[in-house]
Amino acid sequence: MPLLKICRITLFTLLFALSPAHAQEMPTYNLTAKAGRFIPETIEVAANTKFRLLIKNEGPGPEEFESLELRKEKVIAEGATSFLIFQPLKPGSYPFFGEFHADTAKGRIIAK
Repeated sequence: MPLLKICRITLFTLLFALSPAHAQEMPTYNLTAKAGRFIPETIEVAANTKFRLLIKNEGPGPEEFESLELRKEKVIAEGATSFLIFQPLKPGSYPFFGEFHADTAKGRIIAK
């Protein structure tokens, strides 16, 4: 297959994957880190459905979203917003915490 054709197919695939219509298909849930806590502390998601968790850190200081059960972690600077993509979860409760405020920054994702 000619290189130009491969590049066109790759570009088309990327544009489709990044298009707003395609991105809207994935449910998005919001989580805010503020003053050493996560808001909300409980996030209910649809079981067996891929989703995006949008995390905003209002500070003060950095915070890390971490879940050992879900094998996810991400450090977010103060004032920054980032996201994590989760593959479909089986029904259940999955705890998470903030590494920098482990005593107070706690929460859970409940898949129903």
